[in-house]
Amino acid sequence: MKIYTKKGDTGTTQLIGGTRVPKHHIRIESYGTVDELNSHIGMIADLFQQHAVIAVVREIQDRLFTVGSLLAADPETNKMKLPQISESDITLLENEIDKMTSELPEMTSFILPGGSVAASQCHIARCVCRRAERIVTQLNELQTVDPLIITYLNRLSDYLFTLSRYVLQLQGGAEIKWVARL
Repeated sequence: MKIYTKKGDTGTTQLIGGTRVPKHHIRIESYGTVDELNSHIGMIADLFQQHAVIAVVREIQDRLFTVGSLLAADPETNKMKLPQISESDITLLENEIDKMTSELPEMTSFILPGGSVAASQCHIARCVCRRAERIVTQLNELQTVDPLIITYLNRLSDYLFTLSRYVLQLQGGAEIKWVARL
């Protein structure tokens, strides 16, 4: 099978279910941004080698493939059975956030992204996750999106923020506090 089909050469692509849409369609933007997020999360695993974190990160990547496939499906024409996001996927993120938070000092101010390459990558992924969430909620205004997808993306951005702090602490780095100039 060749990687190129030439079907997209005219600026359209096919959703799961057969519908062709422009490549700039909000549905394409939504799952494309989730794909971008997944790539950034893969970088986190490559930069940070703690086994427990990598296992969770790989699970998140799997779940993001599920999110992407759900967003790539035309809700009106798709007949294919697709994997689903569940409450347990959200609970996993919440449990991981709680575990990491229990080992972190209390936050007393806003912090600036940075401190180490791995922590910075977590912040980049968090920003891309927030963008994906904004696009998916915009898509939801046009066509209903499973609410668990929106919740998952929201919780994932919280996870990535907490992971940035956790990674920095494990690496012996210091958070950069934001000091407002008033």
